[in-house]
Amino acid sequence: MFKNNKFIQSINRRDMFSPYIFFPALVIIYFFLSIFDFGRADYFNAHHNIVPLIVVGLVAYYVVVYIVQKLNLTFFQFKWGFIQGKNVYFLAFLGLIGLISYLIMLFTGQIGILDESIRRNLNPKLNFFSSLLWFASIFLVYNQIVKDEHLTKKRLLGYFSILAIVFCAFILMGYRTPIALMFFTTLIVFHYVIKRIKAAWLIVFMVVLGLCFVTFGFLRLVSEDTTKEFNSRKAPQVEVPYTAPEVAKNKRLQEEVNKTPKWVRAINGEMVAGRIVTSKIIDYTKDNGYMYGDFDKGIFSTVLPGEQVSPRALMTDIVNSYTIDEGKYITRPGRTTTPTMVGQFYIEGGYIGIVIGFGLYGLILSMLYNQVRKYGGRSYYSIAYGFVLSVLAISIHTGLLDLIFLLMMGYAILSTSLETSKKKSNP
Repeated sequence: MFKNNKFIQSINRRDMFSPYIFFPALVIIYFFLSIFDFGRADYFNAHHNIVPLIVVGLVAYYVVVYIVQKLNLTFFQFKWGFIQGKNVYFLAFLGLIGLISYLIMLFTGQIGILDESIRRNLNPKLNFFSSLLWFASIFLVYNQIVKDEHLTKKRLLGYFSILAIVFCAFILMGYRTPIALMFFTTLIVFHYVIKRIKAAWLIVFMVVLGLCFVTFGFLRLVSEDTTKEFNSRKAPQVEVPYTAPEVAKNKRLQEEVNKTPKWVRAINGEMVAGRIVTSKIIDYTKDNGYMYGDFDKGIFSTVLPGEQVSPRALMTDIVNSYTIDEGKYITRPGRTTTPTMVGQFYIEGGYIGIVIGFGLYGLILSMLYNQVRKYGGRSYYSIAYGFVLSVLAISIHTGLLDLIFLLMMGYAILSTSLETSKKKSNP
């Protein structure tokens, strides 16, 4: 089907994971699929046009990427003596901390895949540190593959078996984000380090991967024990009674949504939720103005002593405040809402926030990609680029709200500045 397709063949000649193609394509696909909302946008009265936000953001992104590529800018290389090239030992130390934290969680019954209430209430400190296990595993395993001068299929199978074990371990926790990051990073690094992935295969793989994650989320939802208070799906109590026409309208809209089977709605349910939340963010900024950094400040304040409100919890309160009086929850109690990357940028500064945010993403990705081009695909720089690209790709839906991911990205970028590699041919 793809072999004789001239369009696909022309794409095959390009690097599908370059800053020009992969990330912008995911942004477009994500919000395009959200158009098919099966009546949910009507039900939640979320009708703001978010296309201008995306267009402005992508224009800013491409402008920055073009300038950085044109000037061939990269992150600085530091000469720090004995630290130079030694980050593998630090990664091993981080992995050990992560392993100990994970085992404590495992033996204390914190297996979120069995119960949604457990998954939503994992020990925050142990959950934070356990993430270091999969982070270190990805970098250590792929770094070994890069340095293995006699890489055989048997050795490669052994390396991937290690990653598979870590992958299965985190499936037990019930969180899709680390699983998605491991998948994406593995895919991208495989492309640069082992064998180039053509467009046709990438399309097939992304479709299969998307369906797997949708199925995982859907099964997690339908397997909830609704007899538990935490999993209750009751609508909020409405203090002021609706008029008869309003009640009839809500009932009709709900019936319109329910005409589509749950499994069909689950296919793009996350994207639709993202568009609804983004629309409500626009409502919020019209009523309350922009937050000018206060929203993102919560990423760091949550680690401070005392009671703090996380950005996700704050976002949940914001979006539910526009529907709770109508007897509807966009996000049920006990759950939290992600703002999407676009929503996170917009709530901070409107279109200016969009330009700055997209531009920053373009700057980071293109500077790392220039290092990959400079030193070749089979290098440590491909691992760092693959990981950072994966985090930013996932943030299209989740936003970039987790301190652990920011720290991981920071380490990935810093470690490239401490690496010593000889220049090689471009990927």
